[in-house]
Amino acid sequence: MTVKKTILVTGGAGFVGSHLCERLAKDGHRVISLDNYFTGSRENHVAGVEYREGHTKDIAKLVPETPDLIYHLGEYSRVHKSLEEPGLVWDMNIAGTLAVLEFWRARGSKLVYAASSTKSDVSRAADDTPGRDLSPYTYAKAANVDLINDYGRWYALPYAIVYFYNVYGPRERAWGEYGTVVETFRQDMLAGRPHKVNAPGTQTRAFTHVLDTVDALVRVGEMGSGDGFNISANDVHSIREVAELFGGSIELQPQTKTSRSSAVDDTSKLAALGWKQERTLKDYIESCKNAA
Repeated sequence: MTVKKTILVTGGAGFVGSHLCERLAKDGHRVISLDNYFTGSRENHVAGVEYREGHTKDIAKLVPETPDLIYHLGEYSRVHKSLEEPGLVWDMNIAGTLAVLEFWRARGSKLVYAASSTKSDVSRAADDTPGRDLSPYTYAKAANVDLINDYGRWYALPYAIVYFYNVYGPRERAWGEYGTVVETFRQDMLAGRPHKVNAPGTQTRAFTHVLDTVDALVRVGEMGSGDGFNISANDVHSIREVAELFGGSIELQPQTKTSRSSAVDDTSKLAALGWKQERTLKDYIESCKNAA
């Protein structure tokens, strides 16, 4: 029988956060969402969750409770776009996250931090820039991983760090420059638009379904400890291949400064908790085409 906990999810009205909140509420927990609605949406609200609006910098004021578990998902999360707005990245992912860490330190809760697989990606730029140095976003995410590991050591706090690998599925965003590639291509298919693919198009991603991601998050929240929980699918696809799977024409766009590839990563730490990939991108795209 599941012991009922009070669980805080930052970014709980976002894509992954809303699915996580839904799962935790169904499991019988008291779930509190803190979201500033920068990319989150009230359309993502689910039953049984307490929603609070605000910046993570104000977490101590907005969440007077002492949660048993904190999932910190509420950060800025676009690689190329972050080159245009480093101040916004700093505000959300450095200042905001520091406040979350101080809240964690004061409350003594367990923290699960959603890091990014970009830390280990390899740039396709001529200088082979390391993934963590591609953009303000990748820099901030990697710096936060270092800081959380240090906080855990300095203050003997319980924590776990997971790495997201190009999550896709229902409730993805497709609007503007904050959109995600799978949902953008799905919307292109529905509208009969050509798919715009950044050159060279051969850059790969380990696309991972949101429900597989949430299952991993729940397992890590219950049993995981420390760094290195990679929530990665066991197959990779190039961006061009994803567009081709949806069908329709393709328009090749200029290569960006943050063009990169990621590969299947080691999921053995998750496997030890009983996790395995249950869904594939090909099956998801086929279901989208059948529903169109």
